[in-house]
Order: sequence, then structure tokens, then C-alpha cells
Amino acid sequence: MSNRLRRVLTALLAGAVVTTALVTTTPANAAPAAAACKPSAAHPNPVVLLHGLGGNGPGNYAYLQPYLAAKGYCTFTLTYGQASPLIPVGGTISIAESAAQIDTFIQQVRQSTGAAKVDIVGHSEGAFQSLYGPKIRGYAAHVGKVVALAPPTHGTTFAGLVSVGDYLGLRPLVDQVLRDFGCPACDEIIVGGAATRKLTTGPIAQPGVKYTVIASRFDALVTPHETSFVREPGVTNKFVQDSCPLDLVGHVGLAFDPTVAQLISNALDPAHAKRVVCGFGPPL
Repeated sequence: MSNRLRRVLTALLAGAVVTTALVTTTPANAAPAAAACKPSAAHPNPVVLLHGLGGNGPGNYAYLQPYLAAKGYCTFTLTYGQASPLIPVGGTISIAESAAQIDTFIQQVRQSTGAAKVDIVGHSEGAFQSLYGPKIRGYAAHVGKVVALAPPTHGTTFAGLVSVGDYLGLRPLVDQVLRDFGCPACDEIIVGGAATRKLTTGPIAQPGVKYTVIASRFDALVTPHETSFVREPGVTNKFVQDSCPLDLVGHVGLAFDPTVAQLISNALDPAHAKRVVCGFGPPL
């Protein structure tokens, strides 16, 4: 594992703005709690939330999950791609292995809720997975909408890389994962990476799925910024700054930004979209 990839994993803690005290995760093979939430007539599709590389479900969605739940959405999250079930750091194993875990979880959500389809909100690697799974795993018929936050769709150069591991208090866990298990996913989502090539060979958008891709012009990790966008029919691409020019939110901060939360809500329910009231996300 090169020093560069060590820095990538440390930096792409995709919204897991938690301390090491947060160790509660939902294992990828755990069935969702059927009694916990049943979709409503207003929002019939449960929402599956996919965290970023080096994060975990509860940490990455500590803000967005209760936000969406308060709006009446039935939400589910998991921690996929853990190299060890004892370490609450996900997304580091191969993209294909993580995608299989996500596929299984989505089918469990459908079974437990009785829903025909789910909507998916993904962040960073989770956003990449939200595009990859319906196409490569072939479950597009079970997906209504995808909202992808800063996916490295066409690969990333990781230009302007900054390290936030120390700030998050996760450096010891990240170092342990890198030392003991490495990070196959890191190699696969760079420009020219195996998973990137697989996703971008042929159309990405699948028939019947409505896609929204949201990126920030101030993202220092997924670069160049337009690498996130999918220029295909059925896909809406937007920068946060198209709605709120003064919001300097960074890559990690996308999952903790009230502006982005409103954009997600509007994408999930465009028939009842509301004017976005600008807020500010962390510039990380």
C-alpha cells in the first residue's frame, strides 16, 4: 500500500464525522428491522443510505437519516465492505464484494417493508455504488430514484488531497485497517481503476431509474469535480453552488449540509419540491 493510497483512505472518511466512541454499526448481512419502519403512501419507497469509503452507516448519516425520517421517509442504512467486523470502518474491500453486500441488503429491505422498489442516497464511494449496483448487479428494476453525492464516477485524481483522519479521531482505526487488510477499493475508483472502467463502459443510467448527481465546486477529494456527473438522459447533474453560491461545503461536509439535505429531499419527491433555503456545510 503506497503512502498516497494511505492518505486517500484517511481523507475519504466520507462524512463519518464521529469519534472512535461511535462503534455501533449495522452489519451488511443483518436483516433490517421490519417493525421499525413501514413506508407511507406519500413516500412508498424506503430509502437506503450508502456511506462513503472509510466511513460507516450511522456516522455518515447521523444528520441526513433523521432529517429524512422527520420528513416521513422510511430510511435504512448499513455498514458495507468492512475488512473486519470488529472495526467500524467500511467500504475498503473490493467494490464488487461491497456491491454484493449492498444488493443483499436492498432485497432484505424490500422484503421486510413489502416495497416493490427502494430509493438510494449514496455519498462518495456509496454514491459510486448507487450507480454501480443497478447497472452491474442488475437490480435497476427494484430502484426508483438514485441521489448520488460526489461519486467518483469517472475516477478521481485525488488532487488537493487533505487529511481529516486526525480531526475525526479515526486515525488509529484507519491505520489498523491499512496495516492489516489494505484497501482494494482505493485502487479501483481512481482514474483508470477497474471498477471505474466497468461502470463507465457503456451507459451508466438504467431505464426506469431517475438519477440526481450532486457535487460541490469546493470538493478537495473527488477531483476534477465534474468527474462525478453522468451526462446521460434521465440524469440531473448539479453543483450545490448552483443553488447556494456562498455554501463552501467540501466532500465530507456534503452529508452534513442543510442545503444538500433540501436538494436530496427535492430529488426524492420532485412533485413537492420546495425552494431551497441556503445553509452552510462543513468545508472539509
